[in-house]
Amino acid sequence: MTALITGASSGIGLELARIFASKRHDVVLVARSEDKLRALARECEQSGARAYVVAADLAGSQGPKTIVDAVATLGLQIDVLVNNAGFGVYGRFAETPLEREIESIQLNVLALTELTKRFLPAMLARRSGRILNVASTAGFLPGPLMAVYYATKAYVISFSEAIANELEGTGVTVTVLCPGPTATGFQAAANLESSRIVSLLRKATSRSVAEAGYEAVMAGKVVAVPGLSNKISALAPRLFPRATIRRVVRAIQEPRARSAAKGHV
Repeated sequence: MTALITGASSGIGLELARIFASKRHDVVLVARSEDKLRALARECEQSGARAYVVAADLAGSQGPKTIVDAVATLGLQIDVLVNNAGFGVYGRFAETPLEREIESIQLNVLALTELTKRFLPAMLARRSGRILNVASTAGFLPGPLMAVYYATKAYVISFSEAIANELEGTGVTVTVLCPGPTATGFQAAANLESSRIVSLLRKATSRSVAEAGYEAVMAGKVVAVPGLSNKISALAPRLFPRATIRRVVRAIQEPRARSAAKGHV
């Protein structure tokens, strides 16, 4: 069995690669940093798995095709597709860089959709395959100060649930993993480190989230939300008025200094 993992050079993707390799699954490691991927490949091969490196930037429109072409050249069959790569942009939407927001949509939504579209037909033909899409509890909520990121994760959840239903009885399963705050490089990349959410909310480890994702995809579970507090967060829109949800999310995402000045608690 071969698993293709995007965003494999760090965080949840890195731990997923390690877990798949430890279970003797061959891995195709995808990220921008070839040096980091090659170091990870050597580590994975120590577990007895074969590891392949594909350096590609999925924030660019040609990224998915680069990966598909590389897999074809290698002559590999992808049994598990893990769409893990993603990033967010922190700040007021009117003030954040347009190019970065477009890149985040390309990576979080378009690349994930295209890779799923391209690898799914072969899985259906074999009547066997698994797809793991990494979303976030953010996808259950509106996200002031990270409006595009929250919206992209809402897409991933809805898209994954829909095609999971379409694929029932085909031998192919789709799982969407929805972790809460996780200790990865995500916060730094999103310039989120000054926000209250980083200091107020307990962060899971990348390893624990990856383990939950691996167990869920191998079991064919459709929606996986690891952790009790995250399950409660996912249910919040059903329990409270939308206006309340918006205010609470905004309060915990405000920069700490600004929040104090405005009297947020």
